Amino acid sequence: MTQDRKTLSRRRFLQTTALGAAAGAGVLNAPAVLRAQGAPVKVGILHPVSGALSYSGQQGRIGAQLAVEEINAAGGIKSLGGAKIEAVLGDAQSTPDGGNAEVEKMNAAGVAAVVGGYASGICLAASQTAARYDLPYIVDVGVVDSIVTRGLKNTFRFGPGFGVIAKTAIDNLVAINEQAGKPASTVMIVHEDSAFGAGLARLLNAQLPERGFKLLETISHPTPTRDFNNVALKIRANNPDIVIPANYYNEYVLLARTMQQQKIRPKGIYSVLGGAASSYKFVKEFPEAAQYIMDCNHWFDPKNAKALALKKKIEDRNEFYTYEVYMNYSCVLLLADALERAGSADRAKIIAALESSTFAGHTMPYGPTKFVNGQNQGAAPVNTQVLNKDIQVILPAAFASAKAVFPMPPA
Repeated sequence: MTQDRKTLSRRRFLQTTALGAAAGAGVLNAPAVLRAQGAPVKVGILHPVSGALSYSGQQGRIGAQLAVEEINAAGGIKSLGGAKIEAVLGDAQSTPDGGNAEVEKMNAAGVAAVVGGYASGICLAASQTAARYDLPYIVDVGVVDSIVTRGLKNTFRFGPGFGVIAKTAIDNLVAINEQAGKPASTVMIVHEDSAFGAGLARLLNAQLPERGFKLLETISHPTPTRDFNNVALKIRANNPDIVIPANYYNEYVLLARTMQQQKIRPKGIYSVLGGAASSYKFVKEFPEAAQYIMDCNHWFDPKNAKALALKKKIEDRNEFYTYEVYMNYSCVLLLADALERAGSADRAKIIAALESSTFAGHTMPYGPTKFVNGQNQGAAPVNTQVLNKDIQVILPAAFASAKAVFPMPPA
């Protein structure tokens, strides 16, 4: 038999037997299978890294990228053959429209999910845009509750929202005040005027009087604001026992410094989601203005070894360990866990995996992750206070590292 006839006979044999067909398919498709197993999973990382919110956005990006680096270094997504996560970075430019534009780009780039947003306005808009493409969206910080009450099946918020934070903040303020003998009875609120600050102010205005506090005045301001002298004059004229700021980092720092410079010293500065009150950057750069400020906010678990190791890693890079860092770090880990359990980068399967999540490998003082209508039921804020150039947890007791100092001692 000639070589040509041998080849022809073998070809016919392969084509006319099931075993041959399977073997032939395996040979033909092997390169494609190998490529599929190692294909990276694209993930959109969305933050406002330019504009008025750029500092917080850059911090969020640091946390997300660090999580991506660690996941890839540990072997990637095992159920996808060790697929690496490929970060697709987006700049929302501190506006909802900027967030929308970046989500459109990310969808066109074929991302499997999006993490971030930071500001409530950006998260509201970007998650809505993502919903048009059934694109899973994990909110890092945005606290407006309508983010998760609109019925969007693609949207999941890892941290607590307004309702939980406001109730916790007021409960803790009442407890701190009662423990000190009720020295405080009057309040002023200073808030930024976007969805975040205005929404929180409405909740506080509704709930504080019910808990025995008299609201003297509520002052709103835009972001950015470059001068708080007039606001400080109003605070001086009203002479409240407690000032409650709710604004972003730059405005918070400027307000606190203006009050310090004008020697306005209420019994307490009690922040609710204060943009700088729980920030090591603020404490380091302006320790006198920061001293004794209390805050009900996102925070890491000070008794969690993973959280402390992450803190060291961030500080070794000469960066500040802010809530944007560890919340985004945890959100990317949450997504990786969903990818692992889904065993797929298919968007519908990722959404299903998030819906059934019990992820507990985060750095937060939370219970296991459980999403109900997109909101993590395990999420909760804590109360912090700046004491001796450091930030301590004062409530809840299970995570506390110090006791509250209230009222503030005389200057």
